[in-house]
Parts: sequence; C-alpha cells; structure tokens
Amino acid sequence: MRGELVRIIMQEQSSDIVKVSAPGRLHLGFLDLHGGLDRLFGSLGVGLADISTDIEARHAEKLLVSGPGASRAHRYADEMLMHMNIQSGVRLHINRAIPEHAGLGSGTQMALAVGEAINQLFKLDLSLASIARILDRGNRSGIGIGSFASGGFIVDAGRSAETEVPPVISRLHYPDSWRFVLVLDPNKQGVHGKKESQAFVELEKMDESLSAHLCRVLLMQLLPAVVEQNCFRFGEAVSEIQLAMGEYFSSTQSGIYTSADVGQALFQLKEQGASGIGQSSWGPTGFAIFASETDAYQAVKKVRKNWRWKSELEIMICSAKNDKADIAVETADNEDNIRVTKGA
Repeated sequence: MRGELVRIIMQEQSSDIVKVSAPGRLHLGFLDLHGGLDRLFGSLGVGLADISTDIEARHAEKLLVSGPGASRAHRYADEMLMHMNIQSGVRLHINRAIPEHAGLGSGTQMALAVGEAINQLFKLDLSLASIARILDRGNRSGIGIGSFASGGFIVDAGRSAETEVPPVISRLHYPDSWRFVLVLDPNKQGVHGKKESQAFVELEKMDESLSAHLCRVLLMQLLPAVVEQNCFRFGEAVSEIQLAMGEYFSSTQSGIYTSADVGQALFQLKEQGASGIGQSSWGPTGFAIFASETDAYQAVKKVRKNWRWKSELEIMICSAKNDKADIAVETADNEDNIRVTKGA
C-alpha cells in the first residue's frame, strides 16, 4: 500500500527538483574519553561556509547517481529508499562533494544531504535525527548533524547507553569576522572505517582528570571567548584541547598530526599570528584561527611563499556558517512551466 502511495506521489510531483547544500565542518576535539559518568565522547566543532556537498534530486523510475562521490551517495540513497519501502527511484546528481577522509565531515554531510533530498522529494516528513539514525550517522559525534541543522559553534553531549544521536547542548553564533585558514594534504587520508572503529576499541581510557580539565577549559574559557568575541582566548583554548587530542591519538595517527607537512605549515601560521591551531578530526586537514580576513590573508601570503616547494599542500581561507544547510524545492507550474522555489 505504501509503495503504491509513493508511486502516486511520484506521478503527481514528477517535475520537482530538490537542491541540498550540506556544509562541511571542523571537528575541534572530544571532551570525555574516560566515560566514568556513563557518557562517552562529547565534542565541539563549527560549520563551514566555503566547503559543502551540493546535490540535486528528482524523481526517476530507478536509482541513478552521478557526480563526485557517486558510489557513497548511491549507497545512502539505496538505504533510504529500502528503509522507507519506496518502490520508485531517484536521480541524484552531486555538483560538489566535500573531500573524503579529510576530516571535514564528508560522510555525514553526504548522508544527510541525500537523506534530506529524498525526505523532501517524497514528502516523508522525517526529522533530521530520524534520517541520521536510518543512515547510521552520529555514532560518536553530533557535530556534523548539528552543522547541518543549525550551523554555528556547536557542543554535543556524546553518548550514553540510551542515546540514539548525540544531543547538541550548546549552539553559539560564531563571530562573523573570524576566519579559519585550512591546510589540506590531498596525499594523505585520515583514519576511517574499520580502522577508526578499531582505534577506539584499542585506545587506553583517557585519564579522568584530563577529561575533567578539558570540560573546564570548554566551559570557563572557550565558550565565554565565543560570546565575548575574544579570538585570542578562543584560540588558546582550542589549542589546549587540540594538543591533548593529538597526544591521545598519536599512536593511531603516527604523531600529533596525521600529515607532518600540515603540522609544519600550522606552526608557521601560528608564528604569523594565528590565535590557535589544530587538526580537524583524524585529519589530515589542519586549521589556524584568525581574528579577521586581513590577518588570515597576510599570514597565508607569507606561508605560501615559504611552502612553494610543497605545492601539493592546499591552503584556503574559510569562514564559519552560522545557519542550517541550504534546502530548496523547485516545483514547476503546470500551466506555464515556471519553476517556483521554496526553502525547506
């Protein structure tokens, strides 16, 4: 019966086009890898305005996917269609995809973009949390889901035994003038898949005092710095959390940074005035924090000059995204074929 209903919807809305732009994110670190309070992980991060996965979806007789990251998108779309017992198909085209296994949230953002596109196309009225559960996202961190839902600077509370998706417990507007300088190494990949899962099994439990200290740094330094727009204090706090994370995961990623070249470039950016530096998730992407675009540009100009011999490194200036993923539904007017676009 549900399959027949979906076929009727497809016939009635066959000209609909859903466009989703899912923002990349920086994962700035975990807070509690001890777990003594019956919650594990807890993390902080921020959505990015200049890196995204952009897809278009429309009705089709079968599932057809094209563009960068097509195989991953095909898997997510197939899971959604099967889970919702949708008998018809979807044509998906990925116009742009976040680099995979670079620490920028490519998997979660592709999953949520595909899931939300199907949700809108078939008018399923699913919540974002439901889509994340269907596609098995948010197993350790809620930063990617939070970036999709609201953007800004986000803190999630990790997982307890009853948690399905890590809840966002703080969301602040990231200062508009602040900038990240991202350093990407396309020759490296961060730990992912089975190796990542195994790493969390094999890592020693974090010392309870360190977990307590990281939570204190977050509450008493980092969050106030965002509210008071104190970039220096913010960068100091992020750097402290990042150093602890780098040392904790160093045995798995062969050092504080997955890419030694990225690490060297970050130290040079620090010398040029960055208030804080670190690595997003498992990397290899690193980031440096600056109070303004001018400061970031001047630092990048000098570092690029020093790194001309390492031309494979990519350095870019990026701002934060302080709102949710961009979702639009275009519906053609049956009489004059004019498309009407609305946000979702």
